[in-house]
Amino acid sequence: MKIQPLGDRIVVEVLEAKEKTKGGIVLPETAKEKPQEGKIVAVGRGKTADDGKTIPLEVKVGDTILYGKYAGTEVNIDEKELLIIKEEDILAVVK
Repeated sequence: MKIQPLGDRIVVEVLEAKEKTKGGIVLPETAKEKPQEGKIVAVGRGKTADDGKTIPLEVKVGDTILYGKYAGTEVNIDEKELLIIKEEDILAVVK
């Protein structure tokens, strides 16, 4: 199934939480933090300004991003965990 976000919304494939700490300690499922990193799989057209013009998004499909811990709405499509967020919830693009 394809999904097309509207306006300034972005569909993000959530990247898995880390299994180990830097020191090599294996984390159980209950101790893992909610992931805050994902890969963009679809973007909307952009935000509509008050004058009716569309302001394009700064991110594109394929970008890896960092987003707020409790940002967006979680959805499951085709067995994939996806997140629909607004562009303003994106903190940074990972280069």
